[in-house]
Amino acid sequence: MPARAAELRPREFRVSQPLEHSVAAVRITLIATAAVFLSSCQPRNAGFSGFPPAEVSVVAVVPRDVPETFEFPGEVAPYRRIEVRSRVEGVIEQRPFTEGAIVKPGDLLYRLDKVKYEAALRSARARLENAKQSLDRVVPLLAQQVVAQQDVDNARAEHDAAQAAYDQAKKDLDDTDVRARIEGRVGRTLLEVGARVTGPSDLLTTIDRLDSVYVIFEPSSQQLLQWRENPAWRSLIEPRSRLVVQVVLPDGTLLPRIGRLDFVAPSLDAATGTQEFRAVFQNTDRLLMPGQFARVRLLGFTRERAIAVPERAVQTGLGRQFVYVVGNGDTVQTRDVQTGPWAGNQWIIDRGLEPGDRVIVDGIQKIAPGRPAKPVPLGDSTAAQGRPEASR
Repeated sequence: MPARAAELRPREFRVSQPLEHSVAAVRITLIATAAVFLSSCQPRNAGFSGFPPAEVSVVAVVPRDVPETFEFPGEVAPYRRIEVRSRVEGVIEQRPFTEGAIVKPGDLLYRLDKVKYEAALRSARARLENAKQSLDRVVPLLAQQVVAQQDVDNARAEHDAAQAAYDQAKKDLDDTDVRARIEGRVGRTLLEVGARVTGPSDLLTTIDRLDSVYVIFEPSSQQLLQWRENPAWRSLIEPRSRLVVQVVLPDGTLLPRIGRLDFVAPSLDAATGTQEFRAVFQNTDRLLMPGQFARVRLLGFTRERAIAVPERAVQTGLGRQFVYVVGNGDTVQTRDVQTGPWAGNQWIIDRGLEPGDRVIVDGIQKIAPGRPAKPVPLGDSTAAQGRPEASR
């Protein structure tokens, strides 16, 4: 029985020493493998270690006085437009002028039928001669007290009336010749030979004086408010001011002379919300013609302590305008801006930048927000030297 109990007891197993060393090695290998795997799952260095910062050209924001120009669409108008009308009625017998030609004062434009007016002049002349003879007879008789003073007065009144009638008849006959009163370009005729002119109510044609012309433009009420809020600018938008007015011709070139503001409408147009401005230009070479459209450019405004950056520094996207700046730690940041007008090849920034900001101008394609950059003054950087402007 004891022998049987001994057989039923569990046996004790002992691991040999070589096997224990093998298990320990496996454990160490697994731990090392896990460490390598965990380290590979960590995020890469946010500073992009191993890549040098991109070189960018920057300009430091420095407020300065910037000349500012304004442009508006304009229309050329004649310096003076004369309506040609006849003072008398009659049938047009001649129209010797060429439509669109230059005429001078005294040139014959229309000749009306003279028969009626020649007859009226002869009748008036006969009446005048008769009145003169009657006056000559009674004046000596008054000294002899043969006639009364009243008779002399009546004779003199009749003579004066006859003289007035004669003068009017002569003038009516002269007015059958309708002549140019100014030098200028005559327009299209509205009544031809054979047509009846009923008098001054009938417009015959027009003459435009072109040695000088007006250019009319209409700034908006918002623009006018901006000008009037600046005391220095307010005086520039008055007639005869020192404001310089230029005209950009349809081919993009400038008219080779400047104009001056000579009229500002006293009130705004309620329908358009604009105010009429008018500048006068010399036009002896006839480069400007009435009805022609042109761009009006105003010079003489100066924006004090303005912030301006090269136009290529301003980016547009997703309905906003922004620039890249180099911030603290030489990292790239975006800055939303509100742009104003142009000043040459500079863009005035109304809001979004402060003095001392370093705005990136060239090298923008190599940067991204949050990445480091190497700022170099504009003109010294390789980014700027690679531009076509720098190579010229």
